[in-house]
Amino acid sequence: MSLAAFIALAFAPQTGNDYTTSLLINLLLYANLATAWGIFCGTTRFISLATVAFFGVGCYSVAVLSEFLPWPAVLAVAALLGGALALAIGICTLRLSGMYFVVFSFGIAELIRQLVTWYESKVVGSVGRYVFLEITAAQIYWQLLVLLGLLWLLGAWLSKSRLGFALRLIGEDETAARSCGINTVGVRLAVLTGTAMFMSVTGAIVAPRWTYIEPSIAFNSLVSFQVVVMALLGGVAAFYGPILGVVPLVLAFEVLTKYFPDHFSIVLGAIFLVIVYLLPRGLLGASEKFWRRR
Repeated sequence: MSLAAFIALAFAPQTGNDYTTSLLINLLLYANLATAWGIFCGTTRFISLATVAFFGVGCYSVAVLSEFLPWPAVLAVAALLGGALALAIGICTLRLSGMYFVVFSFGIAELIRQLVTWYESKVVGSVGRYVFLEITAAQIYWQLLVLLGLLWLLGAWLSKSRLGFALRLIGEDETAARSCGINTVGVRLAVLTGTAMFMSVTGAIVAPRWTYIEPSIAFNSLVSFQVVVMALLGGVAAFYGPILGVVPLVLAFEVLTKYFPDHFSIVLGAIFLVIVYLLPRGLLGASEKFWRRR
């Protein structure tokens, strides 16, 4: 995303209506989640389904703390909680890889959802919480846009830094990376924690969109699967690749949820099969292959 395009997008809420602003918020929401997912998972080849755990932590940070803290402090707390959760998950999964890491990441997201549900119903006495904040849709959009810009700066820096090189080497062969003197544990934990903080802040920023937040909304497991499909469709060979999958799928999902709400999961599974069999490197890899042939 060039600086000119970034500036042009900043004026989008002023030139559109409420529907276009809401659609753009959805695009930026998944752009942030898919980009953060791709920076760590796409590089290390660890498929994580814990995205919604970090996202939900950010949402509930707003629901619990927005009445007591100013908005910047709420975002900071959400980032810290997301980073702490990612650090705990990373420490617990140091020896896991492949399908074991996938199952564990999905299980931890479901565990957190069940714990929050239990706490809300048994301790607080209600299923969810109300959120009343004077934050407009345009302000949510601008915050997500700034967050995406910061995330892209992080991705660009990692693509040229020693830390990013170490991360790519871990993805190629972790044993070889360890033999080269790379602290594979430290690198994985650092990048996982950093990207998780972005996911949590994303959840915190979009939380005011919902007047009422409950675990089934904040920790909806479908979000994790959608992020994986979007990132893989766009391609994870570069930090900007997932955005190529976010745009068409968000638009497609918008049509599906409106006209075919009962067939959404079926179509999502079909799209995933098409990606696996026809676009193993995503749209980014397909475009690079096309230009090499030309």
